[in-house]
Amino acid sequence: MSVASLIDPIRSEGGATTLPDIAEWGQGRTLYGGASALIAYTSAIRAFTDLPPLRAAQVGFVSPVGTQVELRREILRQGRNVTQVRSEIWSDSGCALTSLWLFGDAREANAVHPAAAPDDWPGPPVEAEEIATDSAPQFIRNHFDIRRAQEQRGPGEPTVRRWVRLRDADGVDAVSRLILMGDVLPPGAMRAMKRQGPISSINWSFNLLDNAPASADGWWLAENASQHADAGYSSERLRMWSSDGRQLLDGMQSVAVFG
Repeated sequence: MSVASLIDPIRSEGGATTLPDIAEWGQGRTLYGGASALIAYTSAIRAFTDLPPLRAAQVGFVSPVGTQVELRREILRQGRNVTQVRSEIWSDSGCALTSLWLFGDAREANAVHPAAAPDDWPGPPVEAEEIATDSAPQFIRNHFDIRRAQEQRGPGEPTVRRWVRLRDADGVDAVSRLILMGDVLPPGAMRAMKRQGPISSINWSFNLLDNAPASADGWWLAENASQHADAGYSSERLRMWSSDGRQLLDGMQSVAVFG
C-alpha cells in the first residue's frame, strides 16, 4: 500500500471513515505515529482548503488507531495571519489521537537566525552504509530506505542519527512526507536502556522551519536524542535536516520506556 493510498479515503466532510488495510503501517497495537499524524493533518487540510502554510503542530497519541475511525476537525481560531485547527481521530473506545495544527502566513522578518548544522555532520547519504531492516516493523521494510549517519553503534550516548528516505512518495506533498518521516526513528533512550524492552511514543510536537521542505534525492538526516530519561519516560528532541545541512524540523517527544 502506497502512502497516497493511506490517505485517499480521507474526505473533506470527515466523519466515519474506513481506512484501508492499515496493518502494513502498524506498530505494535496501533498505527505508526507518523502515519496517524499524517491522517489527522490530511483531514484538516482537506476540510479547510484555504489555510496558510503549516508552521507547527502538537500531536497526542492517546490510544490505538484501527481501521474504523471517525475524523473530527474544527477551526479553533482564525486570525489575521494565524489559523489554529484541531484534528482528532476517534474510535469506538474514544479519542485515539488529538492534534493541534498551527498555520500561518509569512510576515516581514524582524529576526533572522538560521538553525545551525549538527555537530559531526556525516558524509553524503550516497556514501553511507545501508542498515538492514529485516527485524524492523513492516512499514519500515516496505516504505523506507535507512542508512547510517553516525559512527556509534550499540549502547552509549543516547542519540540515534540516520539518513532516511521515503520510497513511494508520488502524489504526496513535501510537508506530508516530512510529517510521515518525522517520527520514524527509535528514541535516543534506546542506547541508554539497561535491557531490551518495549517503547511507545506518547506525544510529538514540532516546528516546521520551511513550509516548502526539499532535499536532494529524497534523503533526510533524522536525529532522536534523549535529553533526560528516568521513571519510565524519556524526553526526546527530534530534528531533521536536508542533505545539504538545512534544518527543516525541530521537535520534542515524550516516550514511555517500559522495563
